[in-house]
Amino acid sequence: MRRKYPHVGVGTLCGLFGKTRNAFYDHQRRATAQALLDGLVLALVADIREDLPRLGTRKLCFLLLPRLGEHAPRVGRDYLFALLAGHGLLIRRRKRRVVTTQTCLPLFRRPNLIEHLSVSRAEQVWVSDITYVRLLSGWSYLSLITDLYSHKIVGACLHPDLSVRGTLAALHQALAGRTQPHRPLIHHSDRGLQYAAREYVGLLESHGVALSMTQNGDPYENAVAERVNGILKDEFGLGDTLPGFAQADALVARAVRAYNELRPHGSCDFLTPNQAHEQEGPLVRRWKNYYQPVAIPAPT
Repeated sequence: MRRKYPHVGVGTLCGLFGKTRNAFYDHQRRATAQALLDGLVLALVADIREDLPRLGTRKLCFLLLPRLGEHAPRVGRDYLFALLAGHGLLIRRRKRRVVTTQTCLPLFRRPNLIEHLSVSRAEQVWVSDITYVRLLSGWSYLSLITDLYSHKIVGACLHPDLSVRGTLAALHQALAGRTQPHRPLIHHSDRGLQYAAREYVGLLESHGVALSMTQNGDPYENAVAERVNGILKDEFGLGDTLPGFAQADALVARAVRAYNELRPHGSCDFLTPNQAHEQEGPLVRRWKNYYQPVAIPAPT
């Protein structure tokens, strides 16, 4: 309006709409302050996503609040969702799956030892899985071993094929990093051939580690291992098609480091896996289940 009628005063124009001159300037100050806050938050989001490139909005909000200082009370989850959506920065989850499990014969299967187990410390249960990493030239396969209590990745190896060599390398890494070798440990996996191989079983038994396996094809029997696979792919770029094996191997190393050291975990009281690994006793779960069953009213 002021551009269209430059000769008319602000007070007169405001009066046409039932507003005061002070209200007009208050609105301008609020708009400027909001723009400054938006810019600050977007800059901090960009900084966090340098190391955690596809971190979801809820965990971003948790990491942002300590950095915002006096502005923290003005930044909530809904505000952050709206701001990121307005700038095209929300993360879309991808669903893509390649079968990597070749089931071992019933003779070599082990019982599920963790089905009703209460896990209260690190190095009580390790969960293992293999996931694919797509290359321009084909596939490579990432063997992971994750601590069930802290969700820390304790062993990782990218290998060009599904042979036992990749899983063995991840296991050697995990065993070498143990800090409590005197305490009982269970190794849990699906029924893949690699986990029933003589070399793999022999290495576990030589270290006094008990073997546990899923009993059917239900991914919930190895849910944490499956979840870690998804996090690395969705948030750290391992779900993309990568130029070659060397680049993929380097990305795996960076992703595992950032996951363990920087990413807060909702199942571990928003501690990073490295921090949770130092705890003992129950950890608060801060994730929310958005898939509640819908109650169906009884027919009348």
